[in-house]
Amino acid sequence: MLTNDISGKRAANAGNASFQPGRLSLADVLAPLDELAAHSPNVIANHKATFLAGNQTCVLPRYLFIGPRGGDEPIRLGIFATLNGTETEGAQALGRFLTLLAAEPSAAEGYRLFVYPVCNPTGFEDNTPHSRRGANLSRHFWKNSSEPEVQLLQSEVLYHAFHGTIVLQTSRDAHGFSGVGRGAILTRHLLAPALEAAGKHLPVGSASAEEDEGIFGAPPGVNPRPFEIVLQAPKAASLFAKERAFGAALRAILSEYRKFIAYARNL
Repeated sequence: MLTNDISGKRAANAGNASFQPGRLSLADVLAPLDELAAHSPNVIANHKATFLAGNQTCVLPRYLFIGPRGGDEPIRLGIFATLNGTETEGAQALGRFLTLLAAEPSAAEGYRLFVYPVCNPTGFEDNTPHSRRGANLSRHFWKNSSEPEVQLLQSEVLYHAFHGTIVLQTSRDAHGFSGVGRGAILTRHLLAPALEAAGKHLPVGSASAEEDEGIFGAPPGVNPRPFEIVLQAPKAASLFAKERAFGAALRAILSEYRKFIAYARNL
C-alpha cells in the first residue's frame, strides 16, 4: 500500500506490463480487514510501519486480533502471507478468516493474533514475485539483510516474541493442500489436524518436518524456539476453496495449540 493516491497508482499501472486489468489492488484486498477493524472490538489495524521504495513511501499493513481472555499469558501467533507478490490468495483468506473469528471470538480464546496479510506490498502492486528492488524476500531473513520489508518483519518477530508463526503460500506445482513444520517438534503434531481440516475443502498433499531455520521462526540461537508452520495451497484451486482450506487449517492449529498449552500448564 502506497501512501499516495490509489487512483494515481492504478493510472500508473495502466502502462505497466505486469499489471493485469481487473486484478484487485492492495486497497481492495485490505478493505475487508480495515472495515472489520472499524467495527469489531477484537480487531485493530495498524498502518504505521512504512519504508521507502524509490521515492515512494510504502506501508507494511498489520492487524491484531484480540481473543477473549483465557489463562495467564496470551498466546502470541504471527500469521504471514503474500511474501511472493503474486500470491494474493493468502491475504484474501486472512480477511475471511478474521471476519469469521470476529463473529465467533471464542475460537481465538487466549490468543493474540498478529496478522501480516501482505508482506511484500511492492511485489503485490507490481504483480511480481520479488520486491520492487528485485529481492526474493524469503531468502533474506536473519542474514543481516538491507531489504526494508525484511527488516520490518524481523523487528515484529523479535519484539512480539511469538510462540509460533504460520505462513500462507500457494504453488503452481502443488496438487493438494500441504504443510511443512519447522523448528519445534510440536509443529508435527499441529500439521496433521490442520491438513485434516483443510481436507474438507481441498485434496490433501504431504506433511513434512524440516529442521532448518525457516523464514519467520526466529533468528539462529533463540531459545525456546517458536514453532513455524508453512501452509501451501495449490494455485489452480478456486479462491473459494483456498480461502476455506486456509481458514479451516488455521482454526485447527488454534484449537490444537490451545490444548497443548493447557496440558503443559497442568504438568
